[in-house]
Amino acid sequence: MAVAVPPGRAAGSGWAWRPVARDALLARAFHSCTELRGRFYLVGGLLAGRAREPSSDTVVFDPARGQAVRLGARGSPPRSHHDAAPVGGRWLCVVGGWDGSRRLATVTALDTERGVWEAWTATPGDCPPAGLSSHTCTRISDRELQVAGREGGIHTQRRYGSIYTLRLDPSARTYCYKQEGCHIASRSGHCAALLQTPGPHPGHQLLLFGGCNLAEPEVAGHWSHGKIKEEPPVAPHLMEQLARLVNSGQGSQKGPHGLRHHSCSVVGPFAVLFGGETLTRARDTICNDLYIYDTRTSPPLWFHFPCADRGMKRVGHRTCLWNDQLYLVGGFGEDGRTASPQVCILDFI
Repeated sequence: MAVAVPPGRAAGSGWAWRPVARDALLARAFHSCTELRGRFYLVGGLLAGRAREPSSDTVVFDPARGQAVRLGARGSPPRSHHDAAPVGGRWLCVVGGWDGSRRLATVTALDTERGVWEAWTATPGDCPPAGLSSHTCTRISDRELQVAGREGGIHTQRRYGSIYTLRLDPSARTYCYKQEGCHIASRSGHCAALLQTPGPHPGHQLLLFGGCNLAEPEVAGHWSHGKIKEEPPVAPHLMEQLARLVNSGQGSQKGPHGLRHHSCSVVGPFAVLFGGETLTRARDTICNDLYIYDTRTSPPLWFHFPCADRGMKRVGHRTCLWNDQLYLVGGFGEDGRTASPQVCILDFI
């Protein structure tokens, strides 16, 4: 059961992660954490750094009450290094990931109204990836996801990554992959952000950050004005606080180099990245840095805000936006083995 956390902050310059809850049920990494109807659904993950078998737990965290419970839904799949997306305000669709023996490209969905997991069926004409792990799934519409990342295992990886459109039909419990014609850099453990393009008639572009040795974000998709109807979460106060923090910093066109297994949340014109593991060092590879990608300028600028508290180093964690606040959930700490049971919110000093 979640317990109240005494006041305290893990601070950087002008910002801090403030603990708001703590529960052993939340201690995991390389899980998914998805907001649906005001609850955070945590699926699977690794409970310890050397674990080979992913958890099959589904945990529901209520951010309003600070309470976590294990969901007793039948058929909960063992998964890690997967991604998940809400569909229809009812289903939580888990896409791909590692099940303890192989990498999958299947779709398994939790019907949150019935409290049952369902294995959805691929339709004829489905062209699935070879197997997905440490990939990203981004909602383009309520029935369409954009899937990006490296396919296959260590010995079968290609020199490039692929982009797939994944179409979902909740009423029929079916899905269908379609491979897009373009390729991207071979990435694993990256993050994706669907951001508006500047200008009088803004469209959208899907940017990929990290997961390889490149520092620059890569465009994985572009939609013209009016094509995407998705309404992003409204977070006016958090957006204002991020703008103030950015105004106190020095922008750069160069972003973090070689970062993977970090978190990313979109807040208005900002992509907010935290933590992760750097590929540029042989030691002390787990990070606690905050990066903000600001698309209000042309070209967009990066802002880097370090954190002095080594206790906030995280890898394989997640951030979730709810009620005008950004939540940090799970992840392994500095040793790369111990999962954090804390929930924190991004605060500003």
